[in-house]
Amino acid sequence: QVQLVASGGRMVQAGGSLRLACAASERTSRMYTMGWFRHAPGQEREFVAAISWNGDSTYFADSLEGRFTISRDNAKNTVYLQMNRLKPEDTAVYSCAADLLVGPIGSDVATMSWDYWGQGTQVTVSS
Repeated sequence: QVQLVASGGRMVQAGGSLRLACAASERTSRMYTMGWFRHAPGQEREFVAAISWNGDSTYFADSLEGRFTISRDNAKNTVYLQMNRLKPEDTAVYSCAADLLVGPIGSDVATMSWDYWGQGTQVTVSS
């Protein structure tokens, strides 16, 4: 059982940057594909980004327009989501997920069923 703890969410002004972190409970989590999702009030949960187990491949939602990057530090069992040029529409609860998917990743990560989920961290972007 992998436990995931997301952190780093806070209120930020539009145009600003924020880095979220997702810490996993087990060293074996380095074998997992990791992803970020967000859930805004009144909307369905939305895929944001994912990174393969070794960091060699990433996949992002088209709507992000290149503003976000994802990275991982397997020595720290942590995945990061760097969010730049934030917009009010980025306001949401951001959650991380893990899946025992080894290998390059592609568009399937946006719709597949993930193995583990963590609690969310609130990001609020003020205009």
